[in-house]
Amino acid sequence: MSKFIFVSSGVCSGLGKGIASSTIGSLLECSGLKIAMLKCDPYINVDAGNISPYQHGEVYVTEDGAETDLDLGNFSRFTTLNLSSQNCISIGKVYENVIRNERAGKYNGRTVQVIPHITDEIKRCIRHIGTSSNADVVIVEIGGTVGDIEAVPYLEAVRQLIREQGKNNAISVHLTFIPIITGGELKSKPTQHSVKQLQELGIQPDILICRCSGEVDSGIKKKIASFCNVSGDAVFVSPDIEKSVYELPKIFHEQELDKVILRKMEFEGRTTDIREWTDFLDKLNNPSEKIRIGMVGKKDFLDECFKSVQESLFHAAVTAHNAEIEIKKIDSELLETSESYSVMDSAFEGVDGIIIPGNYGQRGFMGLLKSVNYARTKQIPYLGIDLGMQLMAIETARNLCGWNDADTTEFISNTKHPIISLPEEQPGPYAGIMKLGSEEVRLEEGSRIKSIYGTQVINERHRSKYTFDRRYTKDMTEHGLITSAKSMSDGQTEAFEWKNHPWGIGVQFHPEFVSRPFKPHPLFVSFIKAALENSKENKR
Repeated sequence: MSKFIFVSSGVCSGLGKGIASSTIGSLLECSGLKIAMLKCDPYINVDAGNISPYQHGEVYVTEDGAETDLDLGNFSRFTTLNLSSQNCISIGKVYENVIRNERAGKYNGRTVQVIPHITDEIKRCIRHIGTSSNADVVIVEIGGTVGDIEAVPYLEAVRQLIREQGKNNAISVHLTFIPIITGGELKSKPTQHSVKQLQELGIQPDILICRCSGEVDSGIKKKIASFCNVSGDAVFVSPDIEKSVYELPKIFHEQELDKVILRKMEFEGRTTDIREWTDFLDKLNNPSEKIRIGMVGKKDFLDECFKSVQESLFHAAVTAHNAEIEIKKIDSELLETSESYSVMDSAFEGVDGIIIPGNYGQRGFMGLLKSVNYARTKQIPYLGIDLGMQLMAIETARNLCGWNDADTTEFISNTKHPIISLPEEQPGPYAGIMKLGSEEVRLEEGSRIKSIYGTQVINERHRSKYTFDRRYTKDMTEHGLITSAKSMSDGQTEAFEWKNHPWGIGVQFHPEFVSRPFKPHPLFVSFIKAALENSKENKR
């Protein structure tokens, strides 16, 4: 039978609950335990697919095509888990399931209420993760903060589960905040109030993780333990990290967080081996080279919206090339306001490689298109993902084929040269559905991308509606844009390459979703290698 760790937070959002949950998962795996993870989101949306990235960051796509919260990306990067739709639930999905059951008459005419029906459905989802995965421990992250009205059904379900499972089979880990006020004094009162709110809901935390930008001395820890009714060795500190969140497994291990969890859950006698993390940190702290990558997008999209892309670049640089990487964020809207090439030269000054991830909406489009042209004409290594790949075809059509109106029907519906369009707008029996999740892709013989993967057929995750119209394949090829991969399900174009270019590849799929610190994605590894070679060439 699986045991459970419930991770909640209080005081304020943004404390890093997803990273803390992921780190706990990693440490337990390093202790030889089989884990599973679940994110319980309080929003009423059924999934994250329709939530603006401005508000919620990137949408992480699982192998089976679920559009989920970005924390699942953290779960994936810190652990060995291959996540699916069952690893993330929203309160909207919970209500949808309960209403569907009520419509089917499964409640025998009883009044449907938050308790027991909503809480029972939450408990069913949580227990299902354990039974379906056969995990030793299921780590459940409760979204939002204690005190939020949206989180109450989840916390009530957690209270019931802790009571039903028993104290050694289900524990509560609560993440709080210790602010430093004027004069440098650390204040524990917000933590005390947060724990009090949790206790009022019937949950006594077993472990506290206190987020603080400074050092927390033993006196503060002792005070927190006393006022929050936890054991003295169960108060831990999550400090500001120096270079990367991947420092946290080592930090928490040195504080013996894993040891306390194993003791409280009666898994004693296990050794936690974090050598992979320490080896990674050794490379991180002792780079042999330095590289700068220009990432182009709308200014509002350049942080959490491209989290997996940034992490994938980081993995490839550190693990595969022992290099320090700087990501220069370039606002595409600033680039489109000027016709002067000096603006482009200034924006990309010192950049060794250019990447354009999947952007959405027409705003900043011309700046993105200029960036593709700049990478092609200046012979700078380029990686385009989703729209970043589609822009390669539009740029070729406009600047080499001479079709000034070439565009995507997502932006211009009546263009005479719809290089990118919906499948149903193209000749042939194609279904107009969004392509989500893993799908087989065949790589063309002799292509650069095939040499990178080292195999003919690959599986990659997708999240796209618009595709390249294959009527223009011959025109693209004649002007040096080669089709180098195709979907095995519908024959759609999955990758482009510039023929006479050091390294220029665009892919329709999203390789960033499967990259891990110890196993960087080969496409990012090759891109970083090309950028490093470009850097050395520029320094000669």
